[in-house]
This record gives sequence, structure tokens and C-alpha cells, in this order.
Amino acid sequence: MNTYLRLINKSSSTLLFGIFSLLALVNIAIAQDLQHYKLSADDVISITVFDEPDLSLKEARVSSTGTIAMPLIGQISIKGLSVSEAEKLIYNAYLGDYLKKPDITITIVEYRQFYVNGEVDKPGGYSYREGMTVQRAITLAGGFTERASRSNIKLIRENGNGISIDASLTTTVQPGDVITVEESFF
Repeated sequence: MNTYLRLINKSSSTLLFGIFSLLALVNIAIAQDLQHYKLSADDVISITVFDEPDLSLKEARVSSTGTIAMPLIGQISIKGLSVSEAEKLIYNAYLGDYLKKPDITITIVEYRQFYVNGEVDKPGGYSYREGMTVQRAITLAGGFTERASRSNIKLIRENGNGISIDASLTTTVQPGDVITVEESFF
């Protein structure tokens, strides 16, 4: 009996280790996707200029043209830049004429929406959250309609030049993506 319990405990430990390892890998993959994240219209960001509260912005929505308005330096185009590239751009704009050694930090307050179309109960745009999958996106959109194909789902990445890819329910969603659930023919 003790041998049997030790085997169960060892199997449970191995299973838990495997689950935690898998979750860690998923989190790393999501973090890497967002590490290369490019800012675009409708992202909401916070910009902190250390020790300069009058130059900091608690929330700034990136305009449809990809710009934000910064105190003293005016409109800055950040569309297509990573967070670190945008920080460097703002750093260089303040350096010299306005500040001797600016310390700029940008955080993303709210990612731009992703969209769900086709055979779902509530098609439309939804707020992106880290770890979003096609299945979660469809759930936010009210779930599948009776005519929906659960295996014929298309995804167009915002930065994918309009190319549609086949997606599964476990496919990771990114801000700006368009998910289309096709109609089932059976």
C-alpha cells in the first residue's frame, strides 16, 4: 500500500511539474509576442518623465494618424514603434533644450481592440487582454451561432499584410487581429 501511495504521489508531482512547465512556456511565448509589440492607433499608453509630473501623461490614446501630443515638444509619431523605441524617441526630443537627462518610461494601459466577425452571437470589437486565445475571443463575442463552423476559423493579423490564416481555438490573438468564424455547411 505504501509503495502504491508513493507512486501516486510521484506521478502527481510529475504531472504538476509538467503543468507548471507548460504554463511557464505559454507565458514566455505571450511575453515574447508582446515584447515585439508595435504601437498603433487606439492604443492607450502612460508616459512618465521621471521627476517631471508636468511633462508626464497618465493616459494618452494614440491617434488615428499614429501620434501623441507631448507637453513642450508637441506631436510625436509613434505608430509602428516598440515601447523602447518610442521611449528613445521621446528621450531624444526632450534631451538638450528641455531636460539634461530625461528618464522616460512608457507603459501600455490598454491595447487596441481585436475584432470577431462571422457566425458569433455578438460580432464586433473587444478589448485585448494578455493571454487571449481564439476560444476566449469567441466567448467574449457571445459564442458560436448554430450555423458556425468550429473548425473553419480565419484570422488576419494586423501586421500580416491582409493575409488570412487558418486558426484553431488555441491560436493566440494579438491586438488588432480580425477573427472570422465561417459558416458550417453541415
